[in-house]
Amino acid sequence: MAANTLITLSNAQLAYGHHPLLDHADFAIQPGERIGLIGRNGAGKSSLLKVLDGRTVLDDGDIMRLGGLKTATVEQEPDLDDSLTIYDTVCGDTTESEDWMRPSRVSALIEQLGLNPDDGIAGLSGGTRKRVALARALADEPDLLLLDEPTNHLDFIGIAWLESLLLNASCSVVIITHDRRFLDAVATRIVELDRGKLFSFPGNFSTWQQRKAEWLEAEKQQNAKFDKVLAQEEVWIRKGVEARRTRNEGRVRRLEQLRRERASRRERQGNVNLAVAEGQRSGKLVAELEQVTHRYSDKTIIRDLSTIILRKDRIGLIGPNGAGKTTLLKIILGKLQPSAGSVRLGVNLTVGYFDQMRSQLDEQATLADTINPGSEWVEIGDQRKHVMSYLEDFLFPPARAHSPVHSLSGGERARLVLARMFARPTNVLVLDEPTNDLDIETLELLEELLQSYPGTVLLVSHDREFLNNVVTQTIAAEGDGHWQEYVGGYDEWLAQRPEQPDAPDNKPKRKEAPAPERPKPARKTRITAWELTELEGIPDAIAELEAEQSALAARLADGSLYRDAPDEVDAVNAQLHGIEEKLAELFTRWETLEEKKNAS
Repeated sequence: MAANTLITLSNAQLAYGHHPLLDHADFAIQPGERIGLIGRNGAGKSSLLKVLDGRTVLDDGDIMRLGGLKTATVEQEPDLDDSLTIYDTVCGDTTESEDWMRPSRVSALIEQLGLNPDDGIAGLSGGTRKRVALARALADEPDLLLLDEPTNHLDFIGIAWLESLLLNASCSVVIITHDRRFLDAVATRIVELDRGKLFSFPGNFSTWQQRKAEWLEAEKQQNAKFDKVLAQEEVWIRKGVEARRTRNEGRVRRLEQLRRERASRRERQGNVNLAVAEGQRSGKLVAELEQVTHRYSDKTIIRDLSTIILRKDRIGLIGPNGAGKTTLLKIILGKLQPSAGSVRLGVNLTVGYFDQMRSQLDEQATLADTINPGSEWVEIGDQRKHVMSYLEDFLFPPARAHSPVHSLSGGERARLVLARMFARPTNVLVLDEPTNDLDIETLELLEELLQSYPGTVLLVSHDREFLNNVVTQTIAAEGDGHWQEYVGGYDEWLAQRPEQPDAPDNKPKRKEAPAPERPKPARKTRITAWELTELEGIPDAIAELEAEQSALAARLADGSLYRDAPDEVDAVNAQLHGIEEKLAELFTRWETLEEKKNAS
């Protein structure tokens, strides 16, 4: 162990049942490092944090800590005493501490957060509770800070505050998070927990993506060579009697060793296989809001909002915690009547809802019954799958199918909610904070699915990269109940919004003479991945419509139609008119996307 190394794991082993979480793993943390710890749900990331802070003891192997090392941990769901105030929670029991500077340090942290120190913990939102827990950990002035999904429940302002705090922190940090933009901003090293081993990549998340792809290809080639040698040796040992009489005993022992190595090789777990059952096509209009206002007591959270949501729109709802995003969702879906104004819903709407609190799950039901109660089969489009096979698509082995919901981890519960939602025919998907608890690979697969989904998507998320990759339009809370529409995702909103919101650590400033008004920044024209896919498909779509148009025109040109089926003439003309409108829309869209592509 180097002189200044904070923690060193050597040959670490940890297992729950027969499932190894750490399999002869090695790991070291140096001063000043900000390590992003990533890996599949259930890989053992949270268990590793418990090993690092001493809450869990290794089954075997060694852990060495620097003498006097001070560690602080902030868990996914911080355990806070609801009977205390914010100040008492962050400060702790000062009678047992010799740290005389702690009270002033605590007051400064609370002021940075923009919180009232006398407010009680009970009733605080999830995001505020998370910030209080972070302040409590930082007040300890630890040498090592361990964070488990710190961005869950934080809004954009809270995430920006945390990024700034970590970039200026003097301690080392290990962070479990799925937020790719956050990892790019703060990480100096990425460590992946994969099949019991810890793999280290210097740099941020984007650097890791490139290096991991190269590493996986090398592993694939190495395994292929190994399997080829093993197959050759298996053929050799199965030769005839005469060949076996003269076989080399050393070669036999080598083959036995190869077999043992192959048996012990833990294959990489497959990806979630996402597919969605498409419902009956909705009408062109999904919802129309006119002068909608909604109040809770004396607080107006939506003020005079008018908007139209059409089929195939992918809309992101963004804003600070408590702005009313979930309330607006319910009003759009007709689940909640606004205080004033009107909401008109389209026809044939079949809604799939992903609730951030996972409240639609029955804790006592089995996984199989949760997916499709009373039936062993799931219909996905034109496919019919057995519920066991369908659960495997979401990484639930058949042995888990009859386990109760309450036995699942946070990530597993999120996958189960997605599985249940996708098993039902829908033409509107409503996703309220779907990215919490999902691993990065599943997030990227979900993005691909939503990009190609033929219905309408309404998304609430604080995951900036996810918003950029999914939505085509943003409705943002601008304060005082005002909501504004923007084209594009998070980055486009950032460029178009009229002014920067105050960060929580900004102190009130003395009023000065108003500065001259600056022109609004021009909207970015970056073309997204899903738009490129759409652009590539437009020529084929036009060709299909033109072929249909030619066939219909040929029918009209045939005089027998007017003689034998005169009542069909109007119908054919109506079809031609509809095709002409669709072609006009496609040509306009083609031109728009080409301009965006050329400007990118």
